[in-house]
Order: sequence, then C-alpha cells, then structure tokens
Amino acid sequence: MTGSTDTQRAVTDERLHDARVIWDYHQMHHKPQLVDAAIGLGSHDLGVATATADLYRAGLFTTVVFTGGNSPTTCARFPRGEAVHYREHALSLGVPNEAILLEPNAANTGQNITFSRQVLADAGITPATVLLVSKPYMERRSYATARKLWPEAEVLCASEPLKFDDYVKSIGDEKLVLDMLVGDLQRVIEYPKLGFAIEQDVPEDVHAAYESLLTAGFTSRLITP
Repeated sequence: MTGSTDTQRAVTDERLHDARVIWDYHQMHHKPQLVDAAIGLGSHDLGVATATADLYRAGLFTTVVFTGGNSPTTCARFPRGEAVHYREHALSLGVPNEAILLEPNAANTGQNITFSRQVLADAGITPATVLLVSKPYMERRSYATARKLWPEAEVLCASEPLKFDDYVKSIGDEKLVLDMLVGDLQRVIEYPKLGFAIEQDVPEDVHAAYESLLTAGFTSRLITP
C-alpha cells in the first residue's frame, strides 16, 4: 500500500464522505463528567492542550498529566517535547501549575497510559475514573488502549469539540487528515491482535469507508501488521 500518487490521493466529495464516516466512528461521544484525573495525550495537535484547559476550567478534574516526548511528526513543532509544550499552553490558558503533572518520555499511546499512571501513583493519586483528552480521531484508539492496560479504571474520552470540516481547516492539510484517520482505524483493527488494545466492533459502513480510502492511496500513516 505504498507508492500512492497525488492523483490517487485526490480529495473528492466521495472521499470526504468516507472520512466523515470514520471521523464519527473514532469519537466515543462520552458525556463529560467529574473524574479523579485527566491525561492529555501528546501529539502534533495543540488543540489537545486547549481542550484539556477548557475541561479543567469547567471543574471536571483537579489534576492533569500531560504526556509525550517527541516523534518524527512533532519534533519540529514541539522541540522541547509534546508534554512540555502542552503544559506551557495550558498554563497560558489559566491552568495553575500545581494542577499539572508532566510525563515527558512516552513514545506511543501505550506508554502514554502506562507512564502517566505511574506519574499519578508517584503523586499519591490512584484514580478510579480517568478522562483521556486526545485528538478527535484518536478517542477510540486511546480508549481501547487504556481499557487493555488499565482495566480497573473507568475510562472516559474527550477532545476538542470540532466538526470534521473545522478540524481539517485547523490542520490545513486535507490529505494528511485523511491519512491519519485511516492510520488510526488500522490500529483500532490490528492492535487487539497484538495485545495492545481491547477489541472494538467496526460497523460495516466504517469498514467500507476504510477500504475505499485505502484503495484511494491514503496510506502514509499505516503500520505494518
């Protein structure tokens, strides 16, 4: 599935429809509620820190862990590490320093969860309820990962409340967003087989949209199973 051309990866109305189907599936549609702690999952998207700050100001939690080191896709944008830049952004939005714990080493979602859990434990916090704040299309994968690695905790998900079209505009690259939607769905499908996440039902229309975008060449974010 490599070597796709720009012609193959043309963003047509049909492909945007497929992307919206996958986008909606990726979101867990959990109702925000009071939790013992939140975890802001590092990525290229500073909107995660914005959403976390909004949820903190809404009074949903008193402690948040920002987690994430660097990756090839974030080192230029966040040279001091994802978690560090998230923390700085949250501070600028009014989240007090004492509410923030830092986990600056995680290199993948499993480590985000495992390392953040340890950071909380080191601070004397053993949460029964955890809110994962992520990119909008990463909610389901982060949920499935946390349920596998932290089964005793009740896990809720949240993200910046953006519609698909608005999110695409915020990123500024339609093709990249479609690639990321496809890549995250592949992980939802494949990671349970590798022991990284719990199994998630993938409805027929979501799977059809996924296959359509794969055929169209939106494959740059795929892993090799």
